[in-house]
Amino acid sequence: MLKPQDIFVLLKLVVMGSRPWSYAILAVELGMSPSQAHSSVKRTLAAKLTVRQGEKIVPHFRNLEEFLIHGLKYVFWAEQGEMTRGMPTAYAAPPLAELLVNTAPEPPPVWPDSDGEVRGIAFQPLCKQAPQAARIDKNLYELLTLVDAVRSGRAREREIATKKLRIRLEQYASDF
Repeated sequence: MLKPQDIFVLLKLVVMGSRPWSYAILAVELGMSPSQAHSSVKRTLAAKLTVRQGEKIVPHFRNLEEFLIHGLKYVFWAEQGEMTRGMPTAYAAPPLAELLVNTAPEPPPVWPDSDGEVRGIAFQPLCKQAPQAARIDKNLYELLTLVDAVRSGRAREREIATKKLRIRLEQYASDF
């Protein structure tokens, strides 16, 4: 059975492109143990979200796109909480922040994070290590925020996020 961290690891594999990787590299860049990274990749293989290409394991982009857009919000729904300090996500973060203006007086969604610079409504990320990994990798951050917008957004936000996500996945797929 998939865990939310599996999608986190898989999105990292997407942004890494054809760059060689190991479980140790994934672990360091994502702030988890190599055994956690290995278990996540193993589950994504079983779910057919990744495939073996010779000696490499790579994302299965068609299956991944379908799951992210149509299934993720039902399996790993968005949990929101209290006001907290954190890192912006969904419509409040790039690449959607430039496109969507928050006209409502409600605070933005944020991943709870003591190093965060924005006060907003707590939004549980797919994995608790997301804020740290996102600070290191801008491309991963943007994919995670698009996924969060699909998981939680209003119809317009979801529609724009879905279009952006499809475009990015096509771009990343061309790297393989």
